Amino acid sequence: MDESGRPQPGSGTTDDHRAARPGPTPPPPASANDPARANSVPHTPRDPEEPPHEEHPEDAGPADQGDASDTSPGSDPFTERTPAGGDDTVPPAQDPVSQGDTPATRTPATSGRRPTKAPEPRSGLLMGRPFGVPVYVAPSWFLVAALITWVFGGQLDHVLPGLGAVRYLVSLFFAVAFYASVLVHELAHTVAALRFKLPVRRIQLQFFGGVSEIEKESETPGREFVLAFVGPLLSLVLAGVFYLGMLAVEPGTVPGVLLAGLMISNLIVAAFNLLPGLPLDGGRMLRAIVWKITGKPMSGTVAAAWVGRALAITVLIGLPLLTQSGALGEGAADVSGMDTVTDALLAAILAAIIWTGAGNSLRMARLREHLPELRARTLTRRAVPVESATPLSEALRRANEAGARALVVVDADGEPRSLVREAAIVGVPEHRRPWVAVSGLAQDLTDGMRVSAELAGEELLDTLRATPATEYLVVEESGAIYGVLSAADVERAFVKAMARPS
Repeated sequence: MDESGRPQPGSGTTDDHRAARPGPTPPPPASANDPARANSVPHTPRDPEEPPHEEHPEDAGPADQGDASDTSPGSDPFTERTPAGGDDTVPPAQDPVSQGDTPATRTPATSGRRPTKAPEPRSGLLMGRPFGVPVYVAPSWFLVAALITWVFGGQLDHVLPGLGAVRYLVSLFFAVAFYASVLVHELAHTVAALRFKLPVRRIQLQFFGGVSEIEKESETPGREFVLAFVGPLLSLVLAGVFYLGMLAVEPGTVPGVLLAGLMISNLIVAAFNLLPGLPLDGGRMLRAIVWKITGKPMSGTVAAAWVGRALAITVLIGLPLLTQSGALGEGAADVSGMDTVTDALLAAILAAIIWTGAGNSLRMARLREHLPELRARTLTRRAVPVESATPLSEALRRANEAGARALVVVDADGEPRSLVREAAIVGVPEHRRPWVAVSGLAQDLTDGMRVSAELAGEELLDTLRATPATEYLVVEESGAIYGVLSAADVERAFVKAMARPS
């Protein structure tokens, strides 16, 4: 390209991504075996001052996003181009494998002027860190705790009429003890995951139970089965403990009623989670079984997810019918209109949770299937090393001669010190480029901005997510510069991979 940044005829990229040394002799022409990157136009990252937006790349189709190769001759490789689908954000590294009611979503890392450590996900009140894993109580829990206190207090008025207003204090204790049992259920998943060396991001107690957010998938179907089964198993063990405690106290007393309620609630938690459909524990057990039989984890996910959707429809229709028929212990004639509405609402909420969780499980399985296609070595841009005082126009001229699309600022010894931000280049008018030094457009390199050329898949995305930035320096194992990786290029490759059918 000339000093204005416009490419000249015959310029292009090359398979060799090592930093091109400035000089009068141009490098070899672009290889015919690298069509995806030849004559490509860089995608401009979002302005660092612009507030970040949460993106969901898996929802976009191939027509919604720009591609690095869809450019016409003569276009400026540093002209701002934003795809219709949204801004430039690093795609989510991997959504956690949530053990519980609903999988949680992960917010993608956004680019910024200075890379910072990705903040720990928060969603509620931090209660502690058992086994080093943070436990949060979501705001919705307080609503459910109040509801349990009111409903259980009304039942205590019939069982223990002499309590008076104290029954609501007893009911509140029951609500807290019940969610403590749910926490034990989730801790069982967490301990098993840590035993299998799977990182756990957090545990969250929320509206309908809890979620253990496990960041990686089990390596074998056997481990997947164990990881899913330990939760319901602990709930059954707790039910047995509460039953033994109930035998040791006098029936018809406050301790006896509390222990009986906790025993029944833990039995319900275990039975519900053993239902064979994602995202429930029983669905993960079914997934492990199908995975073992077919040898394909994706087949197990598809089977368990569709069973989960069928289960959601069954709950939506069957739960109100069972209640009105008296199969759950109450005669149909005794069911009032308000009770019928309440049962229908509860069934709708449970069905929505199961249906949504099953769909999320399918999307996450599809994501994991395509993650290995993301490789730092194939996504890296060829880079030209320049000294800090080099005018921008001269740096662009050298990049054009070398067929490069990135600039690395080096010191007198040739050691990389910073990366010239593509967004900053776009912001400099052409007539100002001869008077602007590249050092004024560069971002200092930090340890997190140096990534290995061998990174791929989850490991690559986890690395980028740990240090949000617009560009990263890619190095060989020897420490030699391989090139520059743009977060926008990673996002486009991610969206393109997700658009292909499984």
